[in-house]
Amino acid sequence: MTEAAPILPIIYQDEYLIAVNKPSGLLVHRSMIDRHETQFAMQIVRDMIGQHVYTVHRLDKPTCGVLVFALSSEVARLLNEQFTAKTIQKTYHALLRGWTHDQHIDYALKEKLDKIADKHAQQDKPAQSAQTDMTVLQTYTYPEPVGRYPAARFSWVELNPATGRKHQLRRHMAHIRHPIMGDTTHGDGKQNKFMRQTFKYNHLALINSKMIFEHPITQQQLELSAPLSDDLTQLLAILKPYQCE
Repeated sequence: MTEAAPILPIIYQDEYLIAVNKPSGLLVHRSMIDRHETQFAMQIVRDMIGQHVYTVHRLDKPTCGVLVFALSSEVARLLNEQFTAKTIQKTYHALLRGWTHDQHIDYALKEKLDKIADKHAQQDKPAQSAQTDMTVLQTYTYPEPVGRYPAARFSWVELNPATGRKHQLRRHMAHIRHPIMGDTTHGDGKQNKFMRQTFKYNHLALINSKMIFEHPITQQQLELSAPLSDDLTQLLAILKPYQCE
């Protein structure tokens, strides 16, 4: 029996584009890396509205939040021009390991190629410029030991990437030694295990919360926001009594 496709919450829709709230664990489109997957955001949205959609940006499979599709190739081209010109503002929120501070991260990233999906890509591409602004919104201390630490410390942060490199936020947070909780590729295995066992939290604690850009046809400014997922809301509620001043 085929599993029924989920219905994705629509954040915005008109005759030119549609934005949905993508859940964690859903691929944007078919990928050779995850060949076993049978459901994709692009296909789900197409079936929901009964017309073809065009991808204009990506969210990693474990990342949730605002995902925009164009409804024509021309609108897709115009939106891609905005991404290339870096005029689209993206705001993410994440829960990090440890206490950190406001900072601008300027750390070039070498593209990580997949042996299957990227076998025809240039293999010796130089590292590309990558920049992220980080603002700490809240810190926590949970009084349980994790590994060699006597207590678990976390930072709830806002992230504003100025560039859009693959896995940029996850790799930048790992670079400053404050990986995103639940990141099984770039994160801390002991901390992730602690999150699963203590809080029953088993996702990447990263959400694309907001995107601001000019509507490619009407030229009106669009501000599209996604609410926190239920499990992330629950996690922050558990941590609230352990907030630091």
